Amino acid sequence: MTSNENVLRRRSATSPSHSAGISGEIMIGVLKRKNLGFSRNLHVLFRSVGLTLLAVTTVFTLMAAKAAHPQEKITIGEVEEVILLPWQVRMPARIDTGASQSSIDAQDLKIEDNMAEFRLRKRHGGLRLRLPVIEWQDVLSSEARDRRPVVEMEFCLGPRRIRTKVSLNDRSMVKYPLIIGRDVLRNNFVVDCTQSNCSPPQCPEIPSK
Repeated sequence: MTSNENVLRRRSATSPSHSAGISGEIMIGVLKRKNLGFSRNLHVLFRSVGLTLLAVTTVFTLMAAKAAHPQEKITIGEVEEVILLPWQVRMPARIDTGASQSSIDAQDLKIEDNMAEFRLRKRHGGLRLRLPVIEWQDVLSSEARDRRPVVEMEFCLGPRRIRTKVSLNDRSMVKYPLIIGRDVLRNNFVVDCTQSNCSPPQCPEIPSK
């Protein structure tokens, strides 16, 4: 082979068409890698969106189930022991479906600057309490018309912590110092008048007797 033929072969090997073929293969490889990375990112994105939708669906399902199945009512008797909170005072309460509002025995009751100050019965500790008056209640009877201050109190009845309006009244002449009325009973309890003390106070964070 002559020297001229060798030169022609070397030129042919490095011709523009050959270089273009190599460049094309490199570009195709780069595009494939990019497409592979894009596909992976898209897969991760779809997976994240799917998990998010699943979580949202689960939350709404639980909320719907809770709405469809309201909190179960507790059966209580005609008389139950309650705990006044946060003072941890235990006392018997009469469950009265005929009373529209709850009421507590308030000894030595005084009202000053819209604050009610009163004392519990001595047999229940004789604790003196001072609470803001939130409203007044007019009570009609066959003998007279009575106007009573109303405060907010919290107590434990069965497994439930209840915060409700309670009227203050001198109940020293009656057996039970506390009346639980329909304002508490209607959404929380079922009353079985044939029983008493069938649901002792068992609220969380309250020490047992």
